[in-house]
Amino acid sequence: MTWLKPVDIDPHAQSSYAAFFADLDARLRNGATNRSVVVREILAQAMYGRGYEALLADAPLAALNLDSRNVTFEAEYYLATDDARFQSVKPLLHLWKSIDLTPLGQNPVFGIPLRRILAGQIFKSVGRDFKCWQNVEFSVGYNMEVGDDVVVHRNVLLDDIGGIELHDGASVSDYVNIYSHTHSVLDGPDVTLRKTVIGRGARLTYHSTILAGSVVSDDAMLATHALLRGDIPPQGIAMGLPARVTRVKIRTPEELKTLSGGVNSDTYIHHAGRKANPQFPAPTPNQTRLPDGDLALSPRPQVRPEPVGGEG
Repeated sequence: MTWLKPVDIDPHAQSSYAAFFADLDARLRNGATNRSVVVREILAQAMYGRGYEALLADAPLAALNLDSRNVTFEAEYYLATDDARFQSVKPLLHLWKSIDLTPLGQNPVFGIPLRRILAGQIFKSVGRDFKCWQNVEFSVGYNMEVGDDVVVHRNVLLDDIGGIELHDGASVSDYVNIYSHTHSVLDGPDVTLRKTVIGRGARLTYHSTILAGSVVSDDAMLATHALLRGDIPPQGIAMGLPARVTRVKIRTPEELKTLSGGVNSDTYIHHAGRKANPQFPAPTPNQTRLPDGDLALSPRPQVRPEPVGGEG
């Protein structure tokens, strides 16, 4: 059961927003639509209160920066980015990021429905009732797989270049960073892509970080400021730097039945990873040693619960 309550706004404003969303959704679903032209017109109206052509005549630098064909994104400089796929979603990412800097983007009754429409055209897949708050960043957007009733809060980084799955009911709190690529210790350009998976009903809490290839099982939790470089089993609560499971949620047998059958890090087939730079085609070998000279072997950690005693 949700703990949120409905909030009403002026009916005229609500109907105006609804008409805008219906029109935008229809245009974006039309394959003949020039997305860059649509986006620059929306941004000109939202940011400067006039049409794009009028703005171009009066303030050309401001106008030109509203057209996604005149700006670049970080992802465009990376070899791992599929340029054809990215160019298709780039205007929509430009709209998403730019609107967030305006009063419209800061207004939940406008910003959340707008992002829901854009996610349907950007993401690999998205379920019902996706709720995304402002100032969320993506690497490419097109490698996001999002289930039903997923919530992403403010100022989150979703580095989806290697793929991110957010399963039904997952919650991502403010300032969380989720990564899906890693760099070699010895050679920064040696990049490996690994899908990161967040299970059903899992919660990633404030300022936590999840490294590439990690699997957070269904109903698991990552604590505030924790750093995860492995997996969390179902119902596990992981804390610390690096994160380890220190508690396990108490669930009834009936609850466990409804919560099972999804993502379990014990049985989930982890993404093997692929190299992002053709200059480094081979798997990255062990590149570090312990200070005493022994090799520091680092298989993927399987963080496990510790025995749960009394409080304290």
